Amino acid sequence: MKKYQFSLILKGSPELTEELADALFEAGCDDGTPGTSAGVFSIDFHREADTLEAAINSAIENVAAAGYDVDQVQIEAGAMAQPA
Repeated sequence: MKKYQFSLILKGSPELTEELADALFEAGCDDGTPGTSAGVFSIDFHREADTLEAAINSAIENVAAAGYDVDQVQIEAGAMAQPA
């Protein structure tokens, strides 16, 4: 498997609280780093998967399991998969 780097932007940009961070971690986002910038809530992932699509889809499912919706996916230009 390879490791993919991308960010998910959450709808509504909720406030980053300890409870929110814990809910995301418990839902499977333990490979993501939540944060806010200019009022936008994002989670930066370094996720292992067979494909980029599988990595993104599983991260979106984990966020949904925590009770939140994803507004958009961001991938840095030139970001390449790294061996896990």
